[in-house]
Amino acid sequence: MTRVLLCGAIVLTLSMGIRHGFGLWLQPMTMERGWTREAFAFAMAVQNLAWGLAAPLAGGLADRHGAARVLLVAALAYAAGLAGMAFSATGTGLVLSAGLMIGVAQAGSTYAVIYGIIGRNLPAERRSWAMGVAGAAGSFGQFLMVPVENALIGNLGWQGALWVLSVLVLLILPLALLLREPAAVMRPAGHGGQSVRAALREAFGNRSYQFVTAGYFVCGFQVVFIGLHLPSYLKDHGMSPGVATTALAIVGLFNVIGTYVAGSLGQRLPKRYILSAIYGLRSVVIAIFLAAPLTPWSVYLFAAAMGLLWLSTVPPTNAVIAQIFGVQYMSMLSGFAFLSHQVGSFLGAWLGGRLYVALGSYDWVWGLSIALGLFAALVNLPVREAPLVRPVPRAA
Repeated sequence: MTRVLLCGAIVLTLSMGIRHGFGLWLQPMTMERGWTREAFAFAMAVQNLAWGLAAPLAGGLADRHGAARVLLVAALAYAAGLAGMAFSATGTGLVLSAGLMIGVAQAGSTYAVIYGIIGRNLPAERRSWAMGVAGAAGSFGQFLMVPVENALIGNLGWQGALWVLSVLVLLILPLALLLREPAAVMRPAGHGGQSVRAALREAFGNRSYQFVTAGYFVCGFQVVFIGLHLPSYLKDHGMSPGVATTALAIVGLFNVIGTYVAGSLGQRLPKRYILSAIYGLRSVVIAIFLAAPLTPWSVYLFAAAMGLLWLSTVPPTNAVIAQIFGVQYMSMLSGFAFLSHQVGSFLGAWLGGRLYVALGSYDWVWGLSIALGLFAALVNLPVREAPLVRPVPRAA
């Protein structure tokens, strides 16, 4: 159990830590290549969409064949995508490398796959807590990796930094071998031989799954818009790049706390209330940030508050899915929920760049983020967390 949690946490630290710093490449790449912000934002939007589209497939393969094989392929694809990003001379090349390849790699090396391992290997009474621990590790990756990536860009240039990261992500390979699962764990008893089709039909017809998935869409929109466009937003208002780097690191640091606390509270409180509170508070924090005078300290306070709420939705969302449907197809069902998250991420990344080009500011996207947060707070309240009771097949 300790091995599963530790190795899974390190994988998330690497995979999530690297991807959280991609906003740092927006300015140097677009300036050197002569691209618009929309071109870079579109590639990152494709990355998030590819991640979401591949997540159910990666989760299904992990449920059926074990997560270790999926992680091995994902690590190699991640390294190749980072190297390809360094060579990209056109917008199309950036979309194929940073967009499609890295997006697919993230599907096989992040939450849907890792939380499936945790769900199958840890008892239900510790599942939400364990997911909080693993999620906190992914958040620590942001705190750790964003300053590292900024230093690499400063010392090696943006291309050299990508080469270093492409080697670093290969550390996932030995960790994957340590996450091999016994056959008995892969096929837990008590599910009556439910088929994949039956599991999908059951989940998609369940109102609580629909509500949680709708809220996850909002999570993706908000965090990717802020993570990708905040550095440029601050630079537009005359702030140095160091303020943005510090802010993203603060988000990562406080996200460690917020994600762990959310996972721990999920063992004691209804998860629907936790999710509703997180989404509602995000809207409040964004509104206060926009209304207050913009200074480095207001940015840091905003980053700390948003950090507490950043990925704290992930443990309770996945724990709700496991609690309602069980763990046999957890990676796959979490993957489909995550697809909704990534559709939101695509729109958050792309609309940020598109509306900036069209209107010359991010004001409309900030307002949309507030409205969506309020919607997600309301839609999670009716979620019913009780496990489904399935009829036991009659013996022949």
